[in-house]
Amino acid sequence: MDRNLIMAIVLSAAVLFGYEVLIGAPQREAIEAARKAQAEQAGQQVDPSGKLTKEAGFDTAPSFLNLDTALADSPGRVTIDTPRLSGSINLRGGRFDDLELRDYRETLEGDSGNIQLLKPQRTQDGHYIEQGWLSGTGNSSKEIWQVKSGDTLTPTTPVTLIRSKDGLTFEKTISVDENYMFSIEQKVTNTTTEDTSLIPYALVIQQGLPEALRGGAILHEGAVGVVGKKLYDTKYKKLSEGKTVEASGTGGWVGITNKYWLAAAIPPQDQSFNVTYVNDGKQKGKEIFRTSYLLSAIAIPAGGTAKVSSRVFGGAKEVKTLQAYEVNTADGRLGVVDFDKAVDWGWLNFLTRPIFFVLEFFGSLVGNYGVAILLLTLCIKALLFPLANKGYESMTKMKKLQPQLEKLRTRHEDDKMKLQQEMMGLYKKEGVNPMAGCLPILIQMPIFFALYKTLFVTLELRHEPFFGWIKDLSAPDPTNLFNLFGLIPFDPTSLPLIGTFLGIGVLPILMGAAMWFQMSLNPPPPDPVQRQIFAFLPLIFVFLFAGFSAGLVVYWIWNTVLSVAQQLVIMKKNGVTVEWRERFSFLFPKNKTVTLGGGATDSDLDSVIKTPKDK
Repeated sequence: MDRNLIMAIVLSAAVLFGYEVLIGAPQREAIEAARKAQAEQAGQQVDPSGKLTKEAGFDTAPSFLNLDTALADSPGRVTIDTPRLSGSINLRGGRFDDLELRDYRETLEGDSGNIQLLKPQRTQDGHYIEQGWLSGTGNSSKEIWQVKSGDTLTPTTPVTLIRSKDGLTFEKTISVDENYMFSIEQKVTNTTTEDTSLIPYALVIQQGLPEALRGGAILHEGAVGVVGKKLYDTKYKKLSEGKTVEASGTGGWVGITNKYWLAAAIPPQDQSFNVTYVNDGKQKGKEIFRTSYLLSAIAIPAGGTAKVSSRVFGGAKEVKTLQAYEVNTADGRLGVVDFDKAVDWGWLNFLTRPIFFVLEFFGSLVGNYGVAILLLTLCIKALLFPLANKGYESMTKMKKLQPQLEKLRTRHEDDKMKLQQEMMGLYKKEGVNPMAGCLPILIQMPIFFALYKTLFVTLELRHEPFFGWIKDLSAPDPTNLFNLFGLIPFDPTSLPLIGTFLGIGVLPILMGAAMWFQMSLNPPPPDPVQRQIFAFLPLIFVFLFAGFSAGLVVYWIWNTVLSVAQQLVIMKKNGVTVEWRERFSFLFPKNKTVTLGGGATDSDLDSVIKTPKDK
C-alpha cells in the first residue's frame, strides 16, 4: 500500500513538472512566435470608458518603429534621472512610456543592456502608463502638455506640466522617490462661467504579448491588482480569449505584471474606484491589454479648482521595496494596500512567504543565496526531524522484515488474501506501520512545491551566483552532458523535437545519483513492475530536473544527502548495516548470488542490507 501511494505521489509530481518543462514551455514559445508573426499593427488607444478612439497622429495604421525612433516621434519629453531609473515622460498625454531599470540587466552577458520596462505605443510591444481626466469629449491621451517648471525629474527636483483646453487649465506636478514610485498631483482650474464635471482615470497598457512569457501554470503574468484588499489577477491568455474583469472598492491598485517587473497605477487609498481588465483589441484581432481605474466624478464650479493625488509604479518586484510602500507615513506618500501581492506567492503562500523571508535573511547574512538554500534546507530538516525519523524507522524495520516477508510471499503465492492477513499479522507483531514510510515524502511535497514557487517567482534570486559554474540560481544548470560539459562547441538543446530532453547538466546528474542511493536503502517493492519503475525513477528525474532552476536542484541534492545520513544513523541504531562493497558492486567483482538469512538470496530480495544475524 505504501509503495503504491509513494509511486502515485512521485509520478504525479513528475507528470506535472515534466509537462511544464517538456511540453508547456515549448508550446507557449511557438504560440507567441505565431501571434507575433500574425499580429496586426496596433494603432488605437483606449479611453477608460471602454470606447476606442483614434490616437493623435494615428489616423491610419502606423508602421512600428524601433525604440529610438519612437522616442523621437513625440512633441517633447521630460527626462527621468534617478539612482535606479532612467527614461522620459512623453508630453503627448503626459505618459510614462520610457523607463529603464538601471540595476537589472537582460542577461549575465557583459554587453547586455538594462531592462527596458516601459516603451512608447509606436513600438512593437508598447507598454506605458497614463493618468488624466475623462470628460464628455473623451480622455486626455491626445493632448500635448507644456513644461511649466523643471526640465529633469529627479528625487530632489519635481517637474510641473501644464495645458489648457475649453476654458480649463490642467496642471500636473510629478515627483519621484529613490526607488520606483512616482507621485502625481493633478489640479484643474475652471476659468469658464459654467460648472463642469471631470472623472480622474489611469490606465496601464501592454500592446501585444511580451517577448518572454515564462510562467505557464505556475506563474501569473498579465493583469493584476488589489481592490478593497481582494486580489484580482487575470492572465494574458484569459484576456486574449475575451475575458473582462470589473470590480470596485476602496484601497488598492491596478497594473500589468510580468515575471519580475510591474507597471501599476495607484489611486488615492481613501477613495472608492472602479477597475476594468480588458483586451481592447480583441474585436479587431489585436492584443491591447488594459488595466484601468476610474474615480468618482468631481464637480468643478465656475471659477473653482479640483485636485487629486495619485501614484505610478514602474519597476522591479523587490519584496522589501513593495512592502515598504504599504506602510502609512505622515506625508501620505505610501500606504498602498497589499502591494506585495504583485509577487505571485501562489495558493501555498503560507509556506512560500516564510520560505522566502528565511532565504532572504540567510542570503543577506552570508552573501550567497546558494549557501542560503543549504542553510534553509538544514532548518527544514530540523523542523521535520521527528516526523521524518518515524518514517525512516518504519522503513528500516520493513527492511529487516524482508526475509520473513519473502518467505510469506513464497508460501502464499496463490492466496493473496491469506498473504495479506499474514503480512498484517507480522507487521502487528513487530510493531511496524507500513504507511509510516510514506511520511518523509508526504511531508516534503508541499515544501518542495513552495520552494520551487519561491525560487521561480522571486526577483531576489535572479542572476545570483552559487559556486563554480553556477552563475544564476534562478536558471537551469548551464553545463550539458551531451556536449561533454562544454568541450564540444555545440548546443544539444537546439536540436528539434529532442533538444528539450538534452539539457542535462552536472547538478541534475548529482541529484539522480543521490536519489538512486537513497532509494536503494529502502525496502524493495514486492511487485516486479513497481521494482522496475522505481529503478528507473532517478533517471527519469534527472531529465525532469534538467530544466529546473539550479537553486531547486541544489536544494534537492542537499536534502537527499541529509536524508541519507539520517536514514543511515537510524539503520545503524536498529542493527541494520549497509554492505558497501555490494552497494557499489559495479566497481568491484562480485559473486552472482549472496545468501541471506531464511534461504533467500540477494537476487530474490534485491537487497544489499543485512542484519547482523544474517551475515
